[in-house]
Amino acid sequence: MLVVGEIARPHGVRGEVVVTVRTDEPSERFTPGAVLVTDPGEAGPLTIEYVRPHLGRLIVAFEGVEDRDGAEALRRVLVCVDSEEIPEPDDPDEFHDHQLVGLAAVDPDGEKIGEVVRIDHGPAHDMLILRRPDGRTALVPFVGAMVPEVDLAGGRLVMTLPEGLLDL
Repeated sequence: MLVVGEIARPHGVRGEVVVTVRTDEPSERFTPGAVLVTDPGEAGPLTIEYVRPHLGRLIVAFEGVEDRDGAEALRRVLVCVDSEEIPEPDDPDEFHDHQLVGLAAVDPDGEKIGEVVRIDHGPAHDMLILRRPDGRTALVPFVGAMVPEVDLAGGRLVMTLPEGLLDL
């Protein structure tokens, strides 16, 4: 499953919710009639009735959610799509989040740096969130200079990082 958004909070009294988008293609994922699975599963599936933009997020109405209490019950629910329904990117240097999460991050000598646990999408570039072997978290810009090789079949990313980046 691929997380495409998180229900942040209710909006108003008619059952609408504010959704924080977690996809590069919100116009494809959040369309009237689209059915989204949920995490936790018992909250859904949810069918989108209508969507409108609001301050960098989306206001979404789901079928069957008629009032603020129904919307409040959806707070912090993740909305998802089946990752098998998503076509592979045409660009060989483009990846979906679900393809990267779980990959081992290694240096050019093959020594483990960490494991990718999440991708944060920023305005300039994406950030890989790594779980380091000692349990700490590290952020690595997902740019060609620092991540020159993505080996999906081998389950790893090769990273060439500047001195001290992992100590931040």
